[in-house]
Parts: sequence; structure tokens; C-alpha cells
Amino acid sequence: MVRGALGLMSGTSLDGVDVAYLMTDGKRVRAFGPTGYRPFAAAERKILRAALDDANDLVDRTARPGALAEAEAIVTRASAEAVEAWQIANRAWLAVEGGRSGAPAPPPVDVVGFHGQTVLHRPEARLTVQLGDGRALAERLGLPVVYDFRAADVAAGGQGAPLVPVFHRALARDVDRPQPLAILNLGGVANVTAIDGDADPVACDVGPGNALIDDFVTDRTGAAMDAGGKLAAAGRVDEDAVRRLLGMHFFTLPPPKSLDRNAFKVAAKVHGGLARASLEDGAATLTAFTAAAVARVVPHLKRPPKSWIVAGGGAHNPTLLRMLAERLAPARVETAERAGWSSDHMEAQAFAFLAVRALDRLPLSYPSTTGVPVPMTGGVVARP
Repeated sequence: MVRGALGLMSGTSLDGVDVAYLMTDGKRVRAFGPTGYRPFAAAERKILRAALDDANDLVDRTARPGALAEAEAIVTRASAEAVEAWQIANRAWLAVEGGRSGAPAPPPVDVVGFHGQTVLHRPEARLTVQLGDGRALAERLGLPVVYDFRAADVAAGGQGAPLVPVFHRALARDVDRPQPLAILNLGGVANVTAIDGDADPVACDVGPGNALIDDFVTDRTGAAMDAGGKLAAAGRVDEDAVRRLLGMHFFTLPPPKSLDRNAFKVAAKVHGGLARASLEDGAATLTAFTAAAVARVVPHLKRPPKSWIVAGGGAHNPTLLRMLAERLAPARVETAERAGWSSDHMEAQAFAFLAVRALDRLPLSYPSTTGVPVPMTGGVVARP
């Protein structure tokens, strides 16, 4: 059954809520639709960052001490506002599409996939926490909402991440690139999906993504990121620091494996020499570490990828893309836009896709993507 789905993603970069629409039967993408974005205000980001700190001592995934309760209200409200703004902005498109599908206007949103905001991810303790009240969102929007996508996988002994590989596989069916093909998402945490013929995709988190760079720049300047990679481009890479960071145990582990957003935060300060580094040199070193961490996954794959397609916020960082191309050569490295996809909204599209799969009880994760014992569905469905 083909459904229209909206996906909502607020990633570990803490920039805002992405909205994306697609039509899918949960197996193939039938059509893409409009996208949207609701940024977090500076005051909201401050509370979300405080929630990350307050989540460190959680042992109960339902507890909301400190800033967590306020942060959850922010994520839920921002997500509702993102959908409502998207509906207003696309009212004419929805009416046209509704007429084509025979549904009354304004259709055809059958389900919302609501990822929420990850504040803690410790699969080794069978604990993952995504802030967001799915039932409140369903009531406000008057639409079915699928949320809490990761919990079932983690409870069954899986890593609970990454969950996008099944969507990457669907995308790869319709793109002409040599395989093995790697699809790299550079969000706050970087994750990769390796696709090689008809085999199940192999996937894992590979390193820090944008998180270390963003946090370093924010701490030094108050800016949210190294816009365009300009700071890193002006700096000098401390290759010794990169080698020290790559010596961490995580990089010796084969897929599947996953990371908490703050997994490298302390190590970067201790081993990266950031306290002594200039703004430009620190940004350059962390950018190089991010690229090198991606390259370290290649020996763990059955065959080295011939092509890499890069999505997420990091796809807008030319310095990071250049460093990736240098470390992944001779493989081809290109952005999602070059492949006809969206760098900014791929994860939101993925959770629209996963919401439809969850409704149909199709697997969201596999032994080769999260280490779960058997293919697992997941998600909680809230109806208005």
C-alpha cells in the first residue's frame, strides 16, 4: 500500500527540525515531495545542550530530570510547528496531489515519522533516549505519528543505530553508480551504509561527524559551525593529534557499532591538543580527524567502496569534502545532490520511509546494520 508520509528529524547537530515528504510502500520510493525546516532559536539550543549534559546520568529512559523535560517540550513544539508551517507553505501542492490521488484536499499525509532528539545513546547498557512526545504530537496534528524508533532494536541487543540503511538501500536501487557503494551521512555523528549487490547492507556509525567541529567553534566563537569549512581551510592539521585520536578502541571494532554524540568530546580535548591550538588549527585538526575516522571503516568492509555519496550538514563543508576525497582515493566522492538526492533532508525522508515500514511491520534494522539478532521492526504508533 502506497502512503504519503512526512518525516521529522532533529539531529545531533542541534540546528533544528527537518521536514520531508515522500510517497512509498515501504519498499521503494515512489515520489519525493516538498521539504521544510524549522530552526532552533539560540535559547532553545542552549536548553538542548543542557539536556545533553543532564542525560549523562540517566538509567531510566523515561526520566526527565533537569533540563530534559523542558527540552522535550521544545522538541515536540518545534516539530509540530515545522509540520504546520509545511502544511501552510504547501497547501496548493497538497490540494493538487490530493486530487490526483482521489483523496479529499488537503491530503495525502497518512503518517508522520517523528525521530525526536537523541540525548543519550548507550546500547551496551540497552539504553537510548530520544526526546519527543509522540502522543502529544499526534493529538496536535490530528495525524498518526510513529515515534521511538530505536528502542525495540536496543532492547533486543542491537546498536539501535544507524536506522537509515534500509532507506539508503531503496535509494541505491534507482541510482547508477558503481558498487560497492557507500552512502555517508555527516550529521552530528557520521554513519555509513555499504551496499554491494543483493546482500543486506552493512552499516555502522564511523566517527564524530560535525559534532566535534561544531562544539569547538561554538565554544571559541559562539557561532554554530565552521560555515563553509573556512576556518579549517585556513588552519594547519596536527597529524600527530589525528593519529592519537584514531588510536581509540572504537576504530578497531568491525560493524555494526554505534556512538553517542559526545563519545569523543573528552578525548578530543585531551589528545587533540585543542586547548593550545588556534581557532583555525583546531578546526582543521578536528575536520581531518572526522575525515580520517570515515576512512578507518574501509578495512572493516568486505570490499572497498568504489563510490561514496555524502549527505548531511557536512556535505556543505568543502574542506571536509576535500579531506574525505584525499583519504578515500581512488574512490569517487560526491554529494547527494550530484546523485539527485537531498543532503539536507535525507534523514527526514528516511524517517518518513521508516514510519510506513513500521505501520506495515516491516524490518527497520538487520543483523548487518545494527547487530540485532534477527531483522527487527520497531516504532510506537500514536493515533489522534
